[in-house]
Amino acid sequence: MFLGGTLGLLWNDIIRRGSQSGMTEIEFLEAEIRRWRDSPRRHDMLTGIAYYDDHQEIEDKQRLMIGKDGQKQAVHNLPNFRIMDNQYAKLVDQKSDYLMAKPLELKTEGQDGPYEKALDEIFNRKFMKTLKNVGKNAINCGISWICPYVGEDGGLHMKKIPGHQVLPFWHDDDHTTLDSALRIYPVTVYEGRTPETVMKVEYYTTEGIRYFIFKNDKLLPDNEQTDAAYMTVEGKPFNWTRVPLVAFKANDEEHPLIRRVKCLQDGLNELLSNCMDNTSEDVRNTVLVLRNYDGEDLGEFRRNLMTYGAVKIRSDDYSQGGVEVLHIDVNAENYKLVISLLKRAIIENGRGFDAKDERFTSGQANQMNIQAAYSDMDLDANEMESEFQSSLEDILWFANVYLGFVKGIKPDSRVEFIFNRDMLTNTTEMIQNCQASTGIISRETIVANHPWTTDTAKELEKIKKEQEEDRKAADPYGGAFGDKYREPDEFHGKGAPAGE
Repeated sequence: MFLGGTLGLLWNDIIRRGSQSGMTEIEFLEAEIRRWRDSPRRHDMLTGIAYYDDHQEIEDKQRLMIGKDGQKQAVHNLPNFRIMDNQYAKLVDQKSDYLMAKPLELKTEGQDGPYEKALDEIFNRKFMKTLKNVGKNAINCGISWICPYVGEDGGLHMKKIPGHQVLPFWHDDDHTTLDSALRIYPVTVYEGRTPETVMKVEYYTTEGIRYFIFKNDKLLPDNEQTDAAYMTVEGKPFNWTRVPLVAFKANDEEHPLIRRVKCLQDGLNELLSNCMDNTSEDVRNTVLVLRNYDGEDLGEFRRNLMTYGAVKIRSDDYSQGGVEVLHIDVNAENYKLVISLLKRAIIENGRGFDAKDERFTSGQANQMNIQAAYSDMDLDANEMESEFQSSLEDILWFANVYLGFVKGIKPDSRVEFIFNRDMLTNTTEMIQNCQASTGIISRETIVANHPWTTDTAKELEKIKKEQEEDRKAADPYGGAFGDKYREPDEFHGKGAPAGE
């Protein structure tokens, strides 16, 4: 229901202890923001997002040498390739598309009543797109958020909030219930004609939302926003009894994918870049050896070798002066082997899917082999779906409260969320299995598992309609005698009489 709720007991205890120690609530929030801003957890979130967006450590690569003083220094006259083979982004897309590329299906016990139609309006295609984006952000950050809100049109909408923008204050160690949360995000404003980035802060509690600006490590009131309730119904302000932020976790530990594969992705980029450096035309694969043209100390030797590709050697026999060429051959096969091993390691450690698996290239792509190739990805998908199912139940709570309080529609059916995973399939084999299951399991189950089915309820309705049309076409009297000559219908299970 909508009421002016109170903060949780744990949160009240934190504030009480802070006040006893001389720290106000605002001072406590300021300290938490500073601690969270530079925390390793948030750093991992930002790293995951950056790596997905093609901003990786390889961008800072330099060619280095050991100088005269023994310290490393950059060399600017040598080729310095910065090649990025973004296998990490491929993993993220695989995981999000595998679980959420196909629309989420809502299964209810009712038959297109007011409640079912209202749910269809809330969990529409736009929500499916938001959910997919939330899933992708959850993989990058370990956790992402959806904020349900009532828009100006009076409808219930869902807003995605990235994981790195939310500082949650959990009521329990399992991170299932929120006491409150802060959203911190940058906004570009203009001071005259000069753009300036301002950190906006939204403080979510069950007593409403408060607005701040975080400047110079201090929370200041946002003069452009007014603290308010979450919605206004018939001119009266109302709040949810829960904090309107729902966490969508990639796993129970809230660990981002980048933790598993960052070192492997960096190694792959570094190896590819070094391979290009060492095989390019300008690289020092040919070293000139100048005999009896002055000697040099070790530091000078290393500097000239990297910078000029030449080495000066001095001997006692001055008549033996001249120039020799020392060739350095680069074995590209060694690079190829290590690169393939790194790519394989990224797939295995990231629990992805290898489309170049020999089980497919050898022509043995039966359904069992396909499922085996997807087994690692299924491990992650199972855990992520379990977390998302729990989060969707929280979203459903907000939807039910909204429908009952604002629209006057009471929930009258149990709702089940079904994820339709996007797996490669041997269509012929699956169809044969469906046909062989006729008479053993229900037709609804067979239709739901048929590879061509996109919506089970609609497909069953189409079957029913086609059977009615076939029955009318088969009736030689055009239905003039009602159901007297109607054949039994096993699909409906009620069996009209076949004759006298």
